[in-house]
Amino acid sequence: MDKTQYKNVFVFVEQRDGVIQSVALELLGKARTLADVLGEKVVAVFLGSKISDSCNALIEYGADEVILVDNPNLKDYITEQYTQAVSQVILNFKPSIMLFGATTIGRDLGPRLAARLGTGLTADCTKLEISEDTKELMMTRPAFGGNLMATIMCTNHRPQMSTVRPGVMQKMPQDKSRKGVVTPFAPKFDTSKFIVKLIKTVKEDKGLVDIADAKVLVSGGRGVGCREGFDKLRALADVLGAEVSSSRAMVDAGVMPHERQVGQTGKTVRPDLYFALGISGAIQHLAGMEESEFIVAVNKDKFAPIFKVADLGIVGDVNKVVPLLTERLKKKL
Repeated sequence: MDKTQYKNVFVFVEQRDGVIQSVALELLGKARTLADVLGEKVVAVFLGSKISDSCNALIEYGADEVILVDNPNLKDYITEQYTQAVSQVILNFKPSIMLFGATTIGRDLGPRLAARLGTGLTADCTKLEISEDTKELMMTRPAFGGNLMATIMCTNHRPQMSTVRPGVMQKMPQDKSRKGVVTPFAPKFDTSKFIVKLIKTVKEDKGLVDIADAKVLVSGGRGVGCREGFDKLRALADVLGAEVSSSRAMVDAGVMPHERQVGQTGKTVRPDLYFALGISGAIQHLAGMEESEFIVAVNKDKFAPIFKVADLGIVGDVNKVVPLLTERLKKKL
Protein backbone atom coordinates (compact mmCIF):
# COMPACT_ATOMS: atom_id res chain seq x y z
CA MET A 1 0.00 0.00 0.00
CA ASP A 2 1.24 3.47 -0.93
CA LYS A 3 0.45 5.33 2.27
CA THR A 4 1.42 8.67 0.70
CA GLN A 5 -1.90 8.62 -1.18
CA TYR A 6 -3.79 8.87 2.10
CA LYS A 7 -4.14 12.14 3.98
CA ASN A 8 -6.46 14.22 6.17
CA VAL A 9 -8.38 13.38 9.32
CA PHE A 10 -11.96 12.29 8.70
CA VAL A 11 -14.74 12.18 11.27
CA PHE A 12 -17.97 10.22 10.88
CA VAL A 13 -20.70 12.60 11.99
CA GLU A 14 -23.42 10.75 13.81
CA GLN A 15 -26.89 12.23 13.57
CA ARG A 16 -30.20 10.99 14.86
CA ASP A 17 -33.39 12.36 13.34
CA GLY A 18 -31.24 15.07 11.74
CA VAL A 19 -29.74 16.18 15.06
CA ILE A 20 -25.94 16.09 15.19
CA GLN A 21 -24.78 14.13 18.23
CA SER A 22 -22.38 15.70 20.73
CA VAL A 23 -19.79 12.95 20.21
CA ALA A 24 -19.36 14.11 16.60
CA LEU A 25 -18.49 17.64 17.73
CA GLU A 26 -16.09 16.23 20.33
CA LEU A 27 -14.34 14.20 17.62
CA LEU A 28 -14.09 17.25 15.37
CA GLY A 29 -12.27 19.03 18.20
CA LYS A 30 -9.78 16.18 18.56
CA ALA A 31 -9.43 15.84 14.79
CA ARG A 32 -8.55 19.54 14.65
CA THR A 33 -5.65 18.93 17.06
CA LEU A 34 -4.41 15.88 15.12
CA ALA A 35 -4.72 17.58 11.74
CA ASP A 36 -2.82 20.65 12.92
CA VAL A 37 0.10 18.43 13.95
CA LEU A 38 0.06 16.74 10.54
CA GLY A 39 -0.55 19.93 8.56
CA GLU A 40 -3.68 18.39 7.05
CA LYS A 41 -7.43 19.06 6.88
CA VAL A 42 -10.32 18.00 9.07
CA VAL A 43 -13.10 16.48 6.99
CA ALA A 44 -16.56 15.69 8.36
CA VAL A 45 -18.43 12.81 6.71
CA PHE A 46 -22.10 13.67 7.12
CA LEU A 47 -24.74 11.12 6.10
CA GLY A 48 -28.51 11.37 6.25
CA SER A 49 -31.55 12.68 4.43
CA LYS A 50 -32.41 16.38 4.13
CA ILE A 51 -29.54 17.39 6.41
CA SER A 52 -27.73 20.01 4.29
CA ASP A 53 -28.80 22.87 6.57
CA SER A 54 -26.60 21.47 9.36
CA CYS A 55 -23.32 21.51 7.42
CA ASN A 56 -22.28 24.97 8.60
CA ALA A 57 -22.41 23.85 12.24
CA LEU A 58 -19.74 21.23 11.51
CA ILE A 59 -17.48 23.88 10.00
CA GLU A 60 -18.04 26.13 13.01
CA TYR A 61 -16.87 23.31 15.28
CA GLY A 62 -13.62 22.61 13.42
CA ALA A 63 -14.23 20.99 10.03
CA ASP A 64 -12.45 22.40 6.98
CA GLU A 65 -14.61 20.37 4.61
CA VAL A 66 -17.91 18.54 4.89
CA ILE A 67 -18.56 15.58 2.62
CA LEU A 68 -22.34 15.61 2.41
CA VAL A 69 -24.03 12.33 1.54
CA ASP A 70 -27.70 13.27 1.41
CA ASN A 71 -29.87 10.38 0.27
CA PRO A 72 -33.31 8.96 1.25
CA ASN A 73 -31.67 5.55 1.84
CA LEU A 74 -29.71 7.12 4.69
CA LYS A 75 -32.60 8.71 6.59
CA ASP A 76 -32.29 6.13 9.38
CA TYR A 77 -29.20 4.19 10.37
CA ILE A 78 -29.16 0.71 8.81
CA THR A 79 -25.83 -1.09 8.73
CA GLU A 80 -25.59 -2.08 5.05
CA GLN A 81 -26.73 1.25 3.64
CA TYR A 82 -24.32 3.23 5.79
CA THR A 83 -21.46 0.78 5.23
CA GLN A 84 -21.81 1.05 1.46
CA ALA A 85 -21.93 4.85 1.56
CA VAL A 86 -19.04 5.41 3.98
CA SER A 87 -16.81 2.79 2.33
CA GLN A 88 -17.27 4.56 -1.01
CA VAL A 89 -16.36 7.89 0.62
CA ILE A 90 -13.19 6.34 2.05
CA LEU A 91 -12.20 4.67 -1.22
CA ASN A 92 -12.81 7.88 -3.16
CA PHE A 93 -11.21 10.45 -0.80
CA LYS A 94 -8.54 8.23 0.87
CA PRO A 95 -8.34 9.56 4.44
CA SER A 96 -5.29 8.79 6.56
CA ILE A 97 -7.34 8.74 9.77
CA MET A 98 -11.04 7.95 10.27
CA LEU A 99 -12.72 8.52 13.66
CA PHE A 100 -16.07 7.23 14.94
CA GLY A 101 -17.94 7.69 18.19
CA ALA A 102 -18.04 4.53 20.34
CA THR A 103 -21.83 4.63 20.34
CA THR A 104 -24.24 1.88 19.31
CA ILE A 105 -23.97 3.18 15.74
CA GLY A 106 -20.20 3.68 15.73
CA ARG A 107 -19.56 0.29 17.31
CA ASP A 108 -21.67 -1.33 14.61
CA LEU A 109 -20.38 0.64 11.63
CA GLY A 110 -16.66 0.81 12.44
CA PRO A 111 -15.92 -2.94 12.52
CA ARG A 112 -18.00 -3.56 9.39
CA LEU A 113 -16.00 -0.93 7.50
CA ALA A 114 -12.67 -2.24 8.80
CA ALA A 115 -13.50 -5.72 7.52
CA ARG A 116 -14.72 -4.46 4.17
CA LEU A 117 -11.73 -2.17 3.61
CA GLY A 118 -9.11 -4.54 4.96
CA THR A 119 -7.76 -2.21 7.64
CA GLY A 120 -7.60 -2.15 11.44
CA LEU A 121 -9.83 -0.61 14.08
CA THR A 122 -8.95 0.27 17.66
CA ALA A 123 -12.08 0.41 19.79
CA ASP A 124 -12.98 2.57 22.80
CA CYS A 125 -9.93 4.83 22.67
CA THR A 126 -9.33 7.27 25.51
CA LYS A 127 -6.33 9.02 23.96
CA LEU A 128 -5.23 9.84 20.40
CA GLU A 129 -1.84 11.29 19.52
CA ILE A 130 0.45 11.64 16.52
CA SER A 131 3.83 9.91 16.77
CA GLU A 132 6.66 12.43 16.55
CA ASP A 133 8.85 9.96 14.65
CA THR A 134 6.53 8.30 12.16
CA LYS A 135 3.61 10.78 12.09
CA GLU A 136 1.25 7.83 12.54
CA LEU A 137 -1.74 7.72 14.85
CA MET A 138 -1.15 6.33 18.34
CA MET A 139 -4.45 5.00 19.69
CA THR A 140 -4.59 4.32 23.43
CA ARG A 141 -7.29 2.22 25.07
CA PRO A 142 -7.82 0.35 28.36
CA ALA A 143 -6.86 -3.34 28.32
CA PHE A 144 -7.18 -6.27 30.72
CA GLY A 145 -10.16 -4.80 32.52
CA GLY A 146 -8.61 -1.37 32.74
CA ASN A 147 -5.53 -2.56 34.61
CA LEU A 148 -3.22 -1.25 31.90
CA MET A 149 -3.38 1.08 28.92
CA ALA A 150 -2.42 -0.26 25.48
CA THR A 151 -1.21 2.04 22.70
CA ILE A 152 -1.93 0.59 19.27
CA MET A 153 -0.69 1.69 15.84
CA CYS A 154 -1.90 0.66 12.40
CA THR A 155 1.39 0.87 10.47
CA ASN A 156 0.64 -1.19 7.36
CA HIS A 157 -2.90 -0.26 6.37
CA ARG A 158 -5.03 2.81 5.75
CA PRO A 159 -7.12 4.42 6.95
CA GLN A 160 -6.14 4.30 10.61
CA MET A 161 -9.50 3.89 12.34
CA SER A 162 -10.67 4.19 15.91
CA THR A 163 -13.81 4.62 17.95
CA VAL A 164 -13.83 7.07 20.87
CA ARG A 165 -16.34 7.06 23.69
CA PRO A 166 -18.61 10.09 24.13
CA GLY A 167 -17.35 12.55 26.72
CA VAL A 168 -13.68 11.60 26.41
CA MET A 169 -12.65 14.39 24.01
CA GLN A 170 -13.58 18.06 24.25
CA LYS A 171 -15.27 19.94 21.45
CA MET A 172 -13.90 23.27 20.25
CA PRO A 173 -15.73 26.49 21.09
CA GLN A 174 -18.16 27.27 18.30
CA ASP A 175 -16.69 29.81 15.86
CA LYS A 176 -19.32 31.22 13.52
CA SER A 177 -16.64 33.04 11.52
CA ARG A 178 -14.97 29.83 10.31
CA LYS A 179 -15.20 29.11 6.59
CA GLY A 180 -15.20 25.73 4.91
CA VAL A 181 -16.26 23.74 1.88
CA VAL A 182 -19.26 21.46 1.46
CA THR A 183 -18.65 18.66 -1.05
CA PRO A 184 -21.72 16.64 -2.13
CA PHE A 185 -21.07 12.95 -2.72
CA ALA A 186 -23.49 10.52 -4.38
CA PRO A 187 -22.80 6.85 -3.55
CA LYS A 188 -23.85 4.07 -5.90
CA PHE A 189 -25.92 1.69 -3.83
CA ASP A 190 -26.24 -2.04 -4.44
CA THR A 191 -29.85 -2.32 -3.34
CA SER A 192 -29.81 -6.11 -3.76
CA LYS A 193 -27.90 -6.22 -0.45
CA PHE A 194 -30.51 -4.16 1.40
CA ILE A 195 -31.90 -7.16 3.28
CA VAL A 196 -32.76 -5.46 6.57
CA LYS A 197 -35.58 -2.93 6.56
CA LEU A 198 -36.64 -0.55 9.30
CA ILE A 199 -40.38 -0.99 9.81
CA LYS A 200 -41.00 1.22 12.83
CA THR A 201 -39.05 3.18 15.41
CA VAL A 202 -40.36 3.05 18.97
CA LYS A 203 -38.78 5.49 21.41
CA GLU A 204 -38.90 4.87 25.11
CA ASP A 205 -39.47 8.05 27.09
CA LYS A 206 -37.70 7.52 30.39
CA GLY A 207 -37.80 11.20 31.31
CA LEU A 208 -34.08 11.10 32.02
CA VAL A 209 -31.18 13.23 30.83
CA ASP A 210 -28.20 11.32 29.44
CA ILE A 211 -25.63 11.31 32.24
CA ALA A 212 -22.96 12.36 29.73
CA ASP A 213 -24.89 15.63 29.26
CA ALA A 214 -25.83 16.25 32.91
CA LYS A 215 -24.44 19.30 34.70
CA VAL A 216 -24.84 17.76 38.16
CA LEU A 217 -24.52 14.04 38.91
CA VAL A 218 -25.28 12.20 42.14
CA SER A 219 -23.45 8.90 41.80
CA GLY A 220 -23.69 5.92 44.14
CA GLY A 221 -21.43 2.94 44.69
CA ARG A 222 -21.24 -0.22 46.74
CA GLY A 223 -21.47 1.81 49.94
CA VAL A 224 -25.05 2.84 49.09
CA GLY A 225 -25.93 -0.82 49.30
CA CYS A 226 -29.39 -1.34 47.78
CA ARG A 227 -32.34 0.15 45.88
CA GLU A 228 -33.61 1.81 49.06
CA GLY A 229 -30.23 3.50 49.43
CA PHE A 230 -30.58 4.93 45.94
CA ASP A 231 -33.96 6.39 46.90
CA LYS A 232 -31.99 8.66 49.25
CA LEU A 233 -29.70 9.63 46.38
CA ARG A 234 -32.70 10.44 44.21
CA ALA A 235 -34.07 12.71 46.93
CA LEU A 236 -30.77 14.58 46.93
CA ALA A 237 -30.78 14.72 43.14
CA ASP A 238 -34.30 16.18 43.14
CA VAL A 239 -33.15 19.03 45.37
CA LEU A 240 -30.15 19.75 43.13
CA GLY A 241 -31.90 19.23 39.80
CA ALA A 242 -29.37 16.46 39.16
CA GLU A 243 -29.27 13.05 37.49
CA VAL A 244 -28.49 9.83 39.38
CA SER A 245 -25.68 7.57 38.18
CA SER A 246 -23.63 4.76 39.67
CA SER A 247 -20.45 2.76 39.69
CA ARG A 248 -20.17 -0.61 37.96
CA ALA A 249 -20.75 -2.49 41.23
CA MET A 250 -24.34 -1.29 41.39
CA VAL A 251 -24.97 -2.16 37.73
CA ASP A 252 -23.56 -5.66 38.25
CA ALA A 253 -25.80 -6.01 41.30
CA GLY A 254 -28.86 -5.16 39.19
CA VAL A 255 -29.63 -2.02 41.18
CA MET A 256 -28.94 0.46 38.34
CA PRO A 257 -29.21 0.12 34.53
CA HIS A 258 -26.04 0.11 32.43
CA GLU A 259 -26.82 3.46 30.77
CA ARG A 260 -26.42 5.07 34.21
CA GLN A 261 -22.92 3.65 34.77
CA VAL A 262 -19.88 5.93 35.04
CA GLY A 263 -16.44 4.51 34.32
CA GLN A 264 -14.29 2.77 31.74
CA THR A 265 -16.97 0.21 30.93
CA GLY A 266 -19.73 2.79 31.28
CA LYS A 267 -19.79 6.45 30.28
CA THR A 268 -17.26 9.24 30.63
CA VAL A 269 -18.79 12.32 32.27
CA ARG A 270 -17.66 15.90 32.89
CA PRO A 271 -20.37 17.55 35.00
CA ASP A 272 -19.95 20.85 36.82
CA LEU A 273 -20.62 19.00 40.09
CA TYR A 274 -20.12 15.29 40.81
CA PHE A 275 -21.19 13.58 44.04
CA ALA A 276 -19.30 10.30 44.61
CA LEU A 277 -21.34 8.65 47.34
CA GLY A 278 -20.16 5.34 48.75
CA ILE A 279 -17.70 4.98 45.86
CA SER A 280 -14.21 3.83 46.79
CA GLY A 281 -12.57 5.26 43.67
CA ALA A 282 -11.17 2.32 41.70
CA ILE A 283 -9.12 3.40 38.70
CA GLN A 284 -11.83 2.18 36.32
CA HIS A 285 -14.34 4.56 37.90
CA LEU A 286 -11.94 7.49 38.19
CA ALA A 287 -11.21 7.29 34.46
CA GLY A 288 -14.85 8.10 33.79
CA MET A 289 -15.30 11.12 36.09
CA GLU A 290 -12.00 12.59 37.31
CA GLU A 291 -12.27 15.57 34.95
CA SER A 292 -15.48 16.79 36.61
CA GLU A 293 -15.26 20.46 37.58
CA PHE A 294 -15.96 19.89 41.30
CA ILE A 295 -16.07 16.54 43.08
CA VAL A 296 -17.70 15.87 46.46
CA ALA A 297 -16.94 12.47 47.98
CA VAL A 298 -18.57 10.71 50.92
CA ASN A 299 -17.03 7.46 52.14
CA LYS A 300 -16.57 5.85 55.55
CA ASP A 301 -13.02 4.79 54.64
CA LYS A 302 -10.76 7.83 55.06
CA PHE A 303 -8.11 6.12 52.93
CA ALA A 304 -10.44 5.55 49.96
CA PRO A 305 -8.76 6.54 46.65
CA ILE A 306 -11.74 8.75 45.76
CA PHE A 307 -10.50 11.36 48.25
CA LYS A 308 -7.34 11.86 46.16
CA VAL A 309 -9.38 13.41 43.34
CA ALA A 310 -12.15 14.99 45.44
CA ASP A 311 -12.34 18.74 45.98
CA LEU A 312 -14.39 18.17 49.11
CA GLY A 313 -14.44 14.98 51.17
CA ILE A 314 -16.66 13.79 54.00
CA VAL A 315 -15.67 10.73 56.03
CA GLY A 316 -18.85 9.02 57.17
CA ASP A 317 -21.65 6.57 56.44
CA VAL A 318 -23.24 7.67 53.17
CA ASN A 319 -26.68 6.47 54.30
CA LYS A 320 -26.52 8.86 57.25
CA VAL A 321 -24.74 11.77 55.57
CA VAL A 322 -26.94 11.99 52.45
CA PRO A 323 -30.30 12.57 54.24
CA LEU A 324 -28.66 15.26 56.41
CA LEU A 325 -27.13 16.88 53.33
CA THR A 326 -30.47 16.76 51.53
CA GLU A 327 -32.30 18.49 54.38
CA ARG A 328 -29.60 21.17 54.68
CA LEU A 329 -29.69 21.90 50.94
CA LYS A 330 -33.49 22.11 50.95
CA LYS A 331 -33.19 25.06 53.33
CA LYS A 332 -30.47 26.73 51.28
CA LEU A 333 -31.84 26.27 47.75
